[in-house]
Amino acid sequence: METETLAMAQEIDFSLLALFARATFTVKIVMILLIAASFWSWAIIIQKLILFRQARAEAEVFDRAFWSGEPLDELFESLGPEPQGASEKIFAAGMMEWRRSHRQDGGLIAGAAARIDRSMDVSIARESEVLNGGLSFLATVGSTAPFIGLFGTVWGIKHAFEQIALQQNTNLAVVAPGIAEALLATALGLLAAIPAVVFYNKLSADSDRIVGGYESFADEFSTILSRQLDA
Repeated sequence: METETLAMAQEIDFSLLALFARATFTVKIVMILLIAASFWSWAIIIQKLILFRQARAEAEVFDRAFWSGEPLDELFESLGPEPQGASEKIFAAGMMEWRRSHRQDGGLIAGAAARIDRSMDVSIARESEVLNGGLSFLATVGSTAPFIGLFGTVWGIKHAFEQIALQQNTNLAVVAPGIAEALLATALGLLAAIPAVVFYNKLSADSDRIVGGYESFADEFSTILSRQLDA
């Protein structure tokens, strides 16, 4: 009996494609959903890694230009009407409000410092939204994918027990395929969740550091303008 059971088990295809093909419709939907979530998570991860690298490089280049001693008006003019980098946009927002705050007689409209700060804060908020876009999806995948996979596993095991009852046979060759198909759903859930959680934490920390750099620059720029206001 054991020899016959082993022979039957050896004839069963346990490859991933075969397990997917033998799964029930519900478990297949779960697997497809988890695979799609995993691919979409990796697309977000790669896109964010590239975006953050570009943001850091742009900030370093602009910082060197800002602290090079070049007059701020000339630096602002060199950026053109549509600055590309985040630091450039924040600087341009402050400079535009600075210029709008001057009256025709050369004097300053009251409350210029507060308006300049708010203009840069709005620009920082926009850039922060761009940096954090998509991270909520990673958090959602990281928290829900294991449970979705577990649902697929529970459903697959239920189906496996139903097959055992119908065939009235508890041989390994009957039980193993159903259990393997069910456990594949949990494995896919973990495969989607683990990278999503790891990179969500990393990317969130990187985003906070980048935004913190923008805020520090805005504070320094505001301090420079406040000296001119006081003068």
